[in-house]
Amino acid sequence: MAQTEPADEAAGRVAALSLPSQLIVAVGIAAVAVAAALHLAMAFLNVAPPNTLSERHGAAIDDYVYPEFERNWKLFAPNPLQQNVAVQARAEIRTPEGGTATTGWRNLSAQDGAAIHHNLLPSHTQQNELRRAWEFYVSSHDAQERPNGMRGNLSEQYIRRIVMLRFGRDEDGGAVERIQVRSATTPLAAPPWGEEKTDTTTVYRNLPWWTVTSDDLPEAERR
Repeated sequence: MAQTEPADEAAGRVAALSLPSQLIVAVGIAAVAVAAALHLAMAFLNVAPPNTLSERHGAAIDDYVYPEFERNWKLFAPNPLQQNVAVQARAEIRTPEGGTATTGWRNLSAQDGAAIHHNLLPSHTQQNELRRAWEFYVSSHDAQERPNGMRGNLSEQYIRRIVMLRFGRDEDGGAVERIQVRSATTPLAAPPWGEEKTDTTTVYRNLPWWTVTSDDLPEAERR
């Protein structure tokens, strides 16, 4: 009997409301129930084997799920990631005297790591934006950094915009004119108890220099 008292009390409070208020409460509960059912359905269809619904409405499902509700199973994959990949960038700037200078490499992945460290509620941007952008670039380019169709060009634009969000129009006292991005891949060392020998030398993948345009700048910095 004690377990039903809270429900009875809540029902009594709703019954004491005016008819318009009761309607608003009912509509609110129905809206929450529909939203929860829709979310669960989209999440299920995203991970379920291919079926009639997912094949017909795949684009709509992906638009809903990615990137906020994505699930990444690499930790539990047969071959989990065994290397650290850091994305770094540097800029060529126009100095106030009219000359040019090149900044040092800035570790953008380390910046995200520092923002996440000890943060109980890190943002999706801090956790995934740069990482997913780099994966997008790698999957849409060949070994000679040639884009594979329109998605390749889109991935380049995405990377440039992320880098310019970190640098800004002005850097080290000069205007940024070109940027270069590279990845630093370091294999993880084998555990002390294992017999496997792993070369932990860092390997760099240097992208070509890109000229910065107004489209690469944040809206507030465009002139």
